[in-house]
Amino acid sequence: MKYKNNNAKALSLAAALLFSSSSFAATTWKIAGGDSEGSSQHAFGLKFVEHLEAKTDGKYTGQLFMNSQLGSEQDTVVEAGLGTLDFSILAINNVTPFSPTVGIFTLPYVIQSLEEAELLTQGEVGEELVENTVRDAGVRIVGWAYTGFRVLTNSKQPVRTLEDLQQIIVRVPKNEIMIDTYKAWGGNPTPMAWSETFTALQQGVVDGQDNPYVTVDAMKFDTVQKYVTNIRYIFSIEPLIMSEALFQEQKPEVQQAIIEAGKAATKYSAEFLTANETRIKQQLVKKGMVISDPANDEKEWIEKATTAVWPKHYDSIGGKDKLNRILRLLGRNEI
Repeated sequence: MKYKNNNAKALSLAAALLFSSSSFAATTWKIAGGDSEGSSQHAFGLKFVEHLEAKTDGKYTGQLFMNSQLGSEQDTVVEAGLGTLDFSILAINNVTPFSPTVGIFTLPYVIQSLEEAELLTQGEVGEELVENTVRDAGVRIVGWAYTGFRVLTNSKQPVRTLEDLQQIIVRVPKNEIMIDTYKAWGGNPTPMAWSETFTALQQGVVDGQDNPYVTVDAMKFDTVQKYVTNIRYIFSIEPLIMSEALFQEQKPEVQQAIIEAGKAATKYSAEFLTANETRIKQQLVKKGMVISDPANDEKEWIEKATTAVWPKHYDSIGGKDKLNRILRLLGRNEI
């Protein structure tokens, strides 16, 4: 009888432990990323997961799927909007087709420093764009990664003037503002998904592309590109978007944990960029990349882009008044 009682107690204890273990198993959310490990996206994602776990006592975590494993960046916006994907970290230009007002961050030569990017994304402008993406695309921006200026790379020749640019075919995202910018420069833009870009460069389908130094390094573009031009037409911002349906399913304390983890990762992203960009640039030179600056302080590039592209996209970004409001916030003259 004593043996049977002990056996029954053991079974009860095992069942209790099993129930306890399953009850407290962490909820794991899938987080897509377009870039490779070592990128700003990856660093941002790791920091977000770290803070999410800390703020929920390990009850919630995330698994990163980098290098477009879960589809192209634009595909992930659709999937998150449908609720079939939890999170995605992607370039802001790939959100713009679904929520046009975020195109203000892709308008050439608007953001001219990391500090300006932080001011806009973390202030009233960023809050407004969060609301707009929820409304337009069914996704919520819960954090912002900063990757630096998109520099132009190519495999053919140094590019310092707009005449030089006309000699190369450049991959651009499927983003009307960026396509129109290259057309204004007299270039040859070829719209292409980010997930297809490395192969296209490798096979010579296109000669060049533009992305920040951190991304160029993480994606190993130095193996298929030789020349870099330090254009400063777009400061690359890469938001972390979340399925709004999933967000609304969460208890208020979990929603707050997500927002706080996003803010912590946003702060870390700025620190990551500041700490690593110069080192990465020097590393790319050691690997054989040749870096040039645009002729005449980029003045011709700036003039053609701002005069031709800005007016064409006033309506899509929310109007000329909205652009002027942002220029005032940045301490610049209105247009």
